[in-house]
Amino acid sequence: MAATQSGATPLSDEEARRQLRRAVIASTIGTTIEWYDFFLYSTVTGLVFAKLYFPQSDPLVGTLQAFLIYAVGFLARPVGAAIFGHYGDRIGRKATLVVTLLLMGIATFLVAFVPTYESIGIWGAVLLTILRFVQGVGVGGEWGGSVLMSMEWARTDSHRGFIASWPQFGVPAGLFVANLAVLATSEMSGSSFLTWGWRIPFAFSIILVAIGLYIRLSILETPTFARLLAEQKIEKTPTIEVLRRQPKDILLSAFARMAEQAPFYIYTAFVFTYGVTTLGMSRNLLLTAVLVASMCEFVTIPLFGHISDLIGRRKMYIIGSVAVGIYGFIYFTLLDTRNPVWTFIAIVLSLVPHAMMYGPQAAFIAESFTGRLRYSGASLGYQLASIIAGGPAPLIATALFAYYHSGMAIAIYVLACGVISVIAASMLGDYTNKDISREYDEAPAFGETGHAPRAR
Repeated sequence: MAATQSGATPLSDEEARRQLRRAVIASTIGTTIEWYDFFLYSTVTGLVFAKLYFPQSDPLVGTLQAFLIYAVGFLARPVGAAIFGHYGDRIGRKATLVVTLLLMGIATFLVAFVPTYESIGIWGAVLLTILRFVQGVGVGGEWGGSVLMSMEWARTDSHRGFIASWPQFGVPAGLFVANLAVLATSEMSGSSFLTWGWRIPFAFSIILVAIGLYIRLSILETPTFARLLAEQKIEKTPTIEVLRRQPKDILLSAFARMAEQAPFYIYTAFVFTYGVTTLGMSRNLLLTAVLVASMCEFVTIPLFGHISDLIGRRKMYIIGSVAVGIYGFIYFTLLDTRNPVWTFIAIVLSLVPHAMMYGPQAAFIAESFTGRLRYSGASLGYQLASIIAGGPAPLIATALFAYYHSGMAIAIYVLACGVISVIAASMLGDYTNKDISREYDEAPAFGETGHAPRAR
């Protein structure tokens, strides 16, 4: 059946294709902006915040304190998932995505104006913590909506992995732009970067938000939500309902992300502290290497999303989890040579195993939840990983190195994350190329086959 705008009026094939293109572009650009904001904070945390907001602390303690504020954003993400998952399943994907973009962008813009410890003492860190929490709430609601905005406009079941991977593309794109902005401003002479240069990329985010807002306002609601609205199948409390119906899928989605999220933040945030402070490497070398690594993911994320359409979402994801677990040892072995060439290679290659998981991940998680609960379920499962994986990762890595004085201890932690993800992914359902348009708890009409199984 042709896609619809209102649940009753069919769109022509040409218009449906046009809306798919717009949805993919809007989701990708929107997530790029959102992740630019989020990664900008993580990059600057390791380079600036410990010095400016915790100058009275020992350098290692100051770094831990700065990463604690960094972790607040991750604690806030499940809160955002619950809030915006509810509204995404109640009032629609489009309206919710507009709000998350504004919330994230304004909070990031305001970081540019937070006074340092020298000016207002500990209140500077308090303000950073509040803004970081608001950032996390925005990101918590962003991912689920962006993925569904693209995936639910897919015209065939056989390309969902590829189409849903494009919002994931926003992560390396945002990482690239954030590191490019910091790299450009860090070239300032003397103490200019530490004094005020780091604030420029945060202030610049307001321009990106205006662009993203313009693009998101131009798209239609997804056919799935339009159908649910027309058939009056909107849940009153979708977040509570999905917790009641599919708690296992939520928890498995979170644990499946361990090998993807924890190492990613070690490789893109903790590496600046480890590389500059411990190994004595050039800050710009590390920034440039992360830039190149993120550029590689421009290709590898959609590539592995496409491969998941061919060999199955779960199989591709498990292969990626194994690769992540092994690569941690290679990564720290190369870094510990203190050779700039090997360091550069280690960082650039670090995001290839990540892409093997991140490409198929959007469809793998979102397909696990029935349509009327999909925004809530996918968001909760995805963002709960922030508490157990992404947020604690730089803290755990810092603590492990402080105790063992070896990167191999961190590599063992990465391996443990890989094992957990393999187990969780093997227990998740695989909906590759299955019809997910019908609600999973509805019996198919007489003679119909091929629909996704009932929700567990």
